[in-house]
Parts: sequence; C-alpha cells; structure tokens
Amino acid sequence: MPPETPVPAEAAPPPARPPVKPERRRLAVGAAGAAVLLGSIDAYVLVSVLVDMIGDLDIPVNHLERATPLVTGYLLGYIAGMPLLGRVSDRFGRRIVIHVCLAAFAIGSVVSAVSQDLAPLVAGRALQGLAGGALLPVTMALAADLFTARRRAVVLGWVGAAQELGAVLGPLAGAGIAALVGWRGIFWINLPLALLAALAVHFALPSERPRKDARIDFLGGGLLAVALALFTVGLYNPEPEDAVLPAWGPATIGAGLAVLVLFAFQQRRSRVRLLDPDGVRWTPYAASLVAGAAAGAVLMVTLVDTQLLAQTLLGLDSAGGALLLMWFLVGLPLGALAGGAVAARLGERVPSIAGFAAAAAAFAWIARTVGDADPRPEAGLACAGLALGLTIAPLSSAALRTVPEDRHGTAAAFAVVARMMGMLIGVAALTSWSLHRFQESTADLDTPLPFGVPEAEFLERQAVYLEALDRALAAQYADVFTAAAVVCLAGVLASVLLPGRAGVTSAV
Repeated sequence: MPPETPVPAEAAPPPARPPVKPERRRLAVGAAGAAVLLGSIDAYVLVSVLVDMIGDLDIPVNHLERATPLVTGYLLGYIAGMPLLGRVSDRFGRRIVIHVCLAAFAIGSVVSAVSQDLAPLVAGRALQGLAGGALLPVTMALAADLFTARRRAVVLGWVGAAQELGAVLGPLAGAGIAALVGWRGIFWINLPLALLAALAVHFALPSERPRKDARIDFLGGGLLAVALALFTVGLYNPEPEDAVLPAWGPATIGAGLAVLVLFAFQQRRSRVRLLDPDGVRWTPYAASLVAGAAAGAVLMVTLVDTQLLAQTLLGLDSAGGALLLMWFLVGLPLGALAGGAVAARLGERVPSIAGFAAAAAAFAWIARTVGDADPRPEAGLACAGLALGLTIAPLSSAALRTVPEDRHGTAAAFAVVARMMGMLIGVAALTSWSLHRFQESTADLDTPLPFGVPEAEFLERQAVYLEALDRALAAQYADVFTAAAVVCLAGVLASVLLPGRAGVTSAV
C-alpha cells in the first residue's frame, strides 16, 4: 500500500485526535451529514401544515401572526446558541456534542408532539432549533478535522447538499406525514430517526479526548447568544406589508446592538475569547462571512418572493407556488455538490466568484422577464439555484481553511450565523421595501365598483384597474430580483478575497 502524502499543517487533524482510516472518515461524515439532513428537514417541515396546527391550537386563520413564535422560536434556538456550541465541540469533541444535540432534538420533538397549547409547542421548537442548528457547524468542523484542505471542499459540498436538500424534502415530508397520521406525527417520527442517527454517529466517529487547552468563553458565548436572539426577534416581521420591521423591531434591535457592544468590550478584556484571533487569517475569513451573508440574503428573498410572485402576478395557488419554487430549491443541492468538486481543484475563490456572478445574471434575467405578458421564471430560478449552490462549499471551506484547527467548530458556527443573519436582514429589507413600493404605486388607483355604471363600462374600468395592478406587481418583483442581483455582485467582490488553490495533494 503506497504511503499517504504528507498533510500540511493547516489541514492536518489535531494531534489530540487519533488518525482515522479513509473509509471510516467517509462513514463518519456520512453519519453526521444524515443528522444534518434530519435537522434541516425539520426546519422546513411545518411550512405545509401550519394552517392545520394553528387550527388545533384554536388560533383563527385570519390571525396567522399569532403563530409567528413557531417560526421565531426555532430561529432563536438555531442561531443563538450556535457559536457557543461550536466552541464546546472544539473543547469536548464532535461526537459527544452531536450525541447531545440529537438527544435534545428528540426531547424537543416529544415536547412539540404532546403540546396542547402554543407556549410549550414554541418551547419544543426552540429546543429543536438549538439542537438542529448546532449539527451543521459541528459536522462542517468534523469534515475539516478528518480531511485535507483540498479534499475537504468536496466533503463540505455533500454536507451543504444535505442541508439544502432539507428545504426540498421538508415541506413534502410534512404534508405526507400529516396526511397519514396528523401533524403531531411529524414530531414523533423524529424519535426513531434521531436514535438511528445517534447509533450511526457513535459507531462511525472516532472517540476523542477533551482538549484541556481549548478553554470556553461561556460569558462571551452567552452575551453573543442574547444579542443574536434579540436581532432574530427584531428582524423577523410576520406582517411585512405594514412596515419594514415589526412594532417591537427598533427597540429590540437597539437592545441587541447594546448587548453586542458589551460583547465586544468583554472580548477585548477577557483572557479567554470565543474565537481567539491568534493565527486567524482575518481578511479571507471575514470575506467568507460577508459572502455567506450575501448568499443567505438572496436565498431567503428568493424563497419568500417566489411564492408571492406565483400567488399574485402569476395567479397560482399555494401548490403551484411550491412547484415553482422547486425549480430553485432542486438546484441548490446539485450546485453544492458541483461547487465542492470545483473548489477541490481550483480553490475556493474561483467557484464562489463564478457562482455569485452566474446568480446575478440569473436574477437580472428573472427581473426582466417578470414584466412580460406571459412571465416564465422557471429557467431563471433553476439557474439561480444551481449558481447559489455553487458557492456553498467554497464559502464553508474558506472559513475553515483560514483558522487554526483547534477553532474549526467556532469558525464554522460563525459562518452559519453570518448566513442566517443575512437571510433575516435580506428578507426584512428587500421584501418589505418592495411591498412599500407596491403600495405607493397603487395608492392612487380607484377600485372600480359595479354600481351606477353600465356593465360594459364597469368591465372596461376593471380591465384597466387589473392591468395597472399587474404592472405594479411586475415592477415590484423586478425591483426585488434586481436588488438580489446587486447583492450577488457584492458577493462577487467579497469572494475575490477568498483563498486560491490549496496547492496540496489529497491524502484521502
């Protein structure tokens, strides 16, 4: 058997962890990736059953905003605890943290399944989000631990594909399970799946000794968690047609900024920091975070506005809107796989620039076509999904390649948080801005009434009115997708600062 090529210091597994055979590496990441898929599916599983759930909870259908905590609760857990849990995995090892997360995910599922009121259901969803959110950065860090810098991008492509596949399978799984056993079955089925994932992780991942030199900044992690939680609540607006932010948004975001300033002050004074700056290549690492935030913003805007486009301008029902969105969603995991393969050969910079540039072109094309007499955005959405997917693995790989090995979990967590915050800011800004533009452009339109006028005149006025509404809608969506193209161009500029080719030979 030929000897393995020496692994450079930046990609070598940490000395505290024993070497792992190549076949075990693939099995380990595969098991952890299955856990990521489970958590990702549950992030989207309620999309198709939310109306049934609020009916059982005696929430009127015309007050869907009362169900907002079901979404924000999951987001709170998903985002807030991620940096601290990423650092915990650096200290105690990936396997134990994945086990704890899967156990917490199962407990949250039980709480959600048996809840008869909104409050415990929200608590269960928050616990699910906390556990499911940690699975992604810990698995990314595991890939960085086990694979060389060049091979790592391919593996991260598979992990990213698993994460994005959840957006495709989640609504379908939710609708299918609810049709068979009711919406509570969505949570009960998580128990055997979490157990299977835990068993696979236990036997696939190597045992690890805790690192005594990797200290944990619990105070800093707590402060950052509070700040991220406040930003999440302040940016999530259940009624974007009324204002850019919810009524509580400005005060909540202001409080989040205050806590963030306190966190920055604590990090400057503390001897133990959440992400120790020593050895971090800050320019490419910061570029990966900025580009990740851009990708997250465009992704979320597309998810929201494609559904709105389908059900307003195109006149489709909710099922038709879901099918239209599927053109975009299917492309994401396929692009993630391709992006990992390209990054393994050419480095992170090339596929990230190409992906953002192609996505910008696709969104610009969608913006131009929505004003046509018979809009056909399917091809543009498919291209945009593939192009954005192309950036997933390179951005993850760049974030991990620019920090020392003992901080992979923390670095991966910040990368995911940047993407999630980009999603929240993007949908709050672009969608609300476009809705305000629409209201301004239609404020002077008079709704035709069929009283006191001949029927032919009424029909003529109605046709003029509907035509004006369609023009306003088309202009609104053209603005949104044009703005998405501009955000993608910002992603191109950030990607220029990413690392180039690793210049190493894979040892796997």
